[in-house]
Amino acid sequence: MKHTDEQIERAAERYRLLTENLDPEVTQADDLSDLRAVATAAEATRQDDARLREAVEAARAHGRSWNHIAVALGVSRQAARQRFSRDEVTEAR
Repeated sequence: MKHTDEQIERAAERYRLLTENLDPEVTQADDLSDLRAVATAAEATRQDDARLREAVEAARAHGRSWNHIAVALGVSRQAARQRFSRDEVTEAR
C-alpha cells in the first residue's frame, strides 16, 4: 500500500511526539526482529513479483507463447495467462 506525503508526515510527527517523551531508564522495548523479518520478506516478494511480471511482459513482447511461459513458470498455460495477461483477460470478460 502506498501512502501519501501527508500521511507520511503525520506518522513522522506522531513518532516524533512519542519519542520525545520516552525515558530510556523505564521504557521497555519489545524485540521486533521477527516483525522486521516479515516486513523485509514482504518487500522482497513485492520486488520479485514486479521483476517476474516484467520478465513475462518481455517474453510476450518477444513473441513467446503462454505455453512456453507456463513451462518456465512451472504452472499451467491457463494459470500463467490468468495471472499475467492484462488485455486478454479483459477481452475474455
